[in-house]
Amino acid sequence: MSFFVELWNSVFTPGTSPQLIIATNLSFLALIITLIWLIVQTNGNIHFIILLSIATILWITVIWFINELKSVKLMTNEELGTEETKNKDVNTETQAKKASGVSKSSTKKISSRKV
Repeated sequence: MSFFVELWNSVFTPGTSPQLIIATNLSFLALIITLIWLIVQTNGNIHFIILLSIATILWITVIWFINELKSVKLMTNEELGTEETKNKDVNTETQAKKASGVSKSSTKKISSRKV
């Protein structure tokens, strides 16, 4: 398959793919080159210098985030569904205990009083 077909398919799959990382880096590189060219053409306009620094920091941050994603195990839809079911069960039990009435600690306080 061609690079662009792989890039298009990677948009619909979880995680990062090599094509997506390459496209991201090429996009940021084009932005950086354009901003450097604008800085040279405008004799060091402060606005373009600030935009260059923001773009560089953003590129570094995106690279860091991609590396963090690589180190984390992504869950499939089935795993997310089973985890969601477990969380609902725990929440249902907690709500049932709350709805059953007064807690044990408050019943002890009430029973220890002299009438």
